[in-house]
Amino acid sequence: MARHEIDYVRPLVHRHEPVTVESWVTKIGAASLTIAYEIKDPDTVYVRASTVVVPFDLEAQRPRRISAEERSFLEEYVDDGMTAAA
Repeated sequence: MARHEIDYVRPLVHRHEPVTVESWVTKIGAASLTIAYEIKDPDTVYVRASTVVVPFDLEAQRPRRISAEERSFLEEYVDDGMTAAA
């Protein structure tokens, strides 16, 4: 992870009912991608967040570019029409 932002929109107090966590890709660059999230129930959004992820080559100990195979997989989850924390 290179960056993580969280906007706490509404308090989410302890309860037994589940909440939904939705995630989607908002941006795919050459060497990073951004994933957005919402924690919500049908009537309320409690949290909006986004994370910038950078692929890392463990052997070389440095960031690396996103491969064509990874890009193809990630493109299935792109939805830049939804917005999370900017």
